[in-house]
Amino acid sequence: RYFPSKYNREIRALKSEVERLLMEIIQCRRDAVEIGRSSSYGNDLLGVLLEREKSSELNLQLIMDELKTFFFAGHDTTALLLTWTALLLAQNPTWQDKVRAEVNHAWGVGGGPTPSSVDQLSKLTTLNMVINESLRLYPPAALLPRTAFEDIQLDDLHIPKGLSIWIPVLAIHHSEEIWGEDANEFNPARFKTSNPSRRTFLPFASGPRNCLGQGFAMMEVKIILAILIARFKFAISENYRHAPVVVLTLKPKYGVRLRLSPVD
Repeated sequence: RYFPSKYNREIRALKSEVERLLMEIIQCRRDAVEIGRSSSYGNDLLGVLLEREKSSELNLQLIMDELKTFFFAGHDTTALLLTWTALLLAQNPTWQDKVRAEVNHAWGVGGGPTPSSVDQLSKLTTLNMVINESLRLYPPAALLPRTAFEDIQLDDLHIPKGLSIWIPVLAIHHSEEIWGEDANEFNPARFKTSNPSRRTFLPFASGPRNCLGQGFAMMEVKIILAILIARFKFAISENYRHAPVVVLTLKPKYGVRLRLSPVD
């Protein structure tokens, strides 16, 4: 971490650049209010955080940390969910057709969600099943770090206070003991009859420290997929190489190349 290697120098330079850009955005919002060009800091996440700073509930460092978290957790993981789901739909044309038929039934052929009809997203049960199965097979966060805040005794297992615990989400999601003999296969129907257990389905973690943005992420993904699948057919490029790799998140090592063709 502290050794002045090329990698560490690049990380520090990138960190400084990100913080500089965030500080520019923050200062621009502050200046707009101070000179009277705007009556508020805005109605987005940054605006809410700056209002909290104004009332001394947050300081600048906490605001910067929240923005960094939003950039990482709110962009990379959602993009990966879209990527893996599109791949699975391309690999499974029968399910792709089912999702397209459901979207067409909700908004008409070639249609898709509009601002006034987003509430219908909850009715897209087939799409929701497909997304859940994508999250099970390819959870963006393959590992979840946790720390014991107090001594814990689980039967014969003692977990001392301060111990770091890594929850193997990817392994849990592929366990045949939990999901059956087809645990490694794409089968959205497993989510048809019941909601998955919070202890065995952990794409957004679970408990009081689960992902705060899971509802927002799911809405984003449903809207984008519904619009795309209503207009295009997904097929895998012959150049695609399947190589999932964990680099903080579960990524396709060589990317995902798909062919999109207009729906007839």
